[in-house]
Amino acid sequence: MKVFLEMVQHGVMPNAVTYTSVIRACGELGDFNLGMCVLGLIVKVGLERNLSVSNSLITFNLRLNDTVSARTIFDRMQSKDVVSWTAILDMYVQMGELAEARRVFDEMPERNEISWSTMISRYSQSGDAEEAVNLFIRMVQQGFKPNKSCFASVVSALASLEASVMGRIVHGHILKIGMERDAFIGSSLVDMYCKCRSIKEGRVAFDSILEKNVVCWNSMVSGYSLNNQHEEAKELFGMIPQKDNISWNSLITGYLEYEKFDEVFEVFDDMLLSGERPSKSTFSSVLCACASLASLQRGKNSHGKAIKLGFHDDIFVDTALLDMYAKSGDVESAKKIFQRMPKRNEISWTAIIQGLAENGFAEEALAVFDEFERTMSIARNELLILAVLFACSHCGLVDKGLHYFNSMEKVYNIQPNDRHYTCVVDMLSRSGRLSEAEKFISDMPCEPEIQAWAALLSGCKTYRNERMAERVAEKISELAEKHPEGYLLLSNVYASAGRWLDVLHMRKQMKEKGLKRSGGCSWIEVRNQPHFFYSQDGSHNEFMEIYGVLELVRSEMLLT
Repeated sequence: MKVFLEMVQHGVMPNAVTYTSVIRACGELGDFNLGMCVLGLIVKVGLERNLSVSNSLITFNLRLNDTVSARTIFDRMQSKDVVSWTAILDMYVQMGELAEARRVFDEMPERNEISWSTMISRYSQSGDAEEAVNLFIRMVQQGFKPNKSCFASVVSALASLEASVMGRIVHGHILKIGMERDAFIGSSLVDMYCKCRSIKEGRVAFDSILEKNVVCWNSMVSGYSLNNQHEEAKELFGMIPQKDNISWNSLITGYLEYEKFDEVFEVFDDMLLSGERPSKSTFSSVLCACASLASLQRGKNSHGKAIKLGFHDDIFVDTALLDMYAKSGDVESAKKIFQRMPKRNEISWTAIIQGLAENGFAEEALAVFDEFERTMSIARNELLILAVLFACSHCGLVDKGLHYFNSMEKVYNIQPNDRHYTCVVDMLSRSGRLSEAEKFISDMPCEPEIQAWAALLSGCKTYRNERMAERVAEKISELAEKHPEGYLLLSNVYASAGRWLDVLHMRKQMKEKGLKRSGGCSWIEVRNQPHFFYSQDGSHNEFMEIYGVLELVRSEMLLT
């Protein structure tokens, strides 16, 4: 820039190459005032329509976040090259307007590796993995050589699709050009193999990386964790030279996935002791573990830590708190969290509606949904409608529930899934409309879940329709070959009806097929320690004292 200023002071006239370099330098340095002055000189000498100058002006205006001026310059250009088109393409990508970016991409008279990589990367990041892979295939077929960014993007897309065969083919291309040792590509390969359940190949890819960064380490730890290899994950975690937040979250998420809730809390405590600040993702996982255990005390402790660290107004943490309180039975606290939330999304509304319905406040849940309908322009999702159907089922509002179900495709543009159909069957069966429920199942466009038949069977039992119960039981028996839980359902139904020979027959079949019946349990939490109790269980270290108190309570109940 100093040389340019001296050049102007000495009266030497800059040419197009000079202006192109200077404008690019102004953009790189962030000296936008000087850039605007240079722009004035460019217009004065009539070089604003020069191809290379125009390209640099587009880039400069994009640095200024002035997309309107950048597009205006592009539209006024008499001739455009691949650099011009790629700059505008990148503009729409950065703006998040993928449809417009694709339109520009399709209109490009010629493309280069950068334009292909830009589109592949954006499709991969936006969740459209299939289109990212399709574009990659077209790119290779047309003779373009993918760069490092392009390979990493397509491998990530293949990981999302769990496409191990295609992943190995792409890995072969990477090996051929010698990029497998690169940390950026290597971490993507580790992630792809681990998501495809090929842990050994993932470890080989990890060991091939020459200079591992924290992303590489995290990918391998996460791969072990999410494939239930927690000892290996923990061992590798201990070897990470410099851990970050994602390193800790990788362990926590893995334990949560396999319901190892004590380990979730243990790693979270270690994380705090290490001085690592938890993220909103950390708190969401920990609160999910609290909700799964219905551990109100631990949930409250985590709530206090979230407030202390400044997460009390975060929509994701607030939603997790709301869900935790609702699943722990503290509906009032869940409602308070919801009412004070500065912002709410469809997940927040779904959590409060479902929480109210599951805790017996079905009518209040429907009132909240009515408020959502009146005040929010957020698109309805399938989980939200499922929560509404559940509420209708549990407060006997069958016609209202059917209205919501019939509105799914017509009004909300949502395709009902198996769970929605099962919920409607349950709703009809609970209200005694058994013939309607049976016809509804027979008219379903998809194969009914075994839970749908179970709901109908439960209704038959409640309303003493033995003839229909026999038909339904026979259907469940047929499905039990594919869905082993059907044996347990029938066993329970026969037991409640006093048909002990049928119960023994079902239990015998379960035993022959190696199916185990997991007994129901109750539990109580004392000083952050849950105590579980199963029928006729003597494993608790104080079971004699517990049964003694239980017998005393039973005696007192008989006397009253």
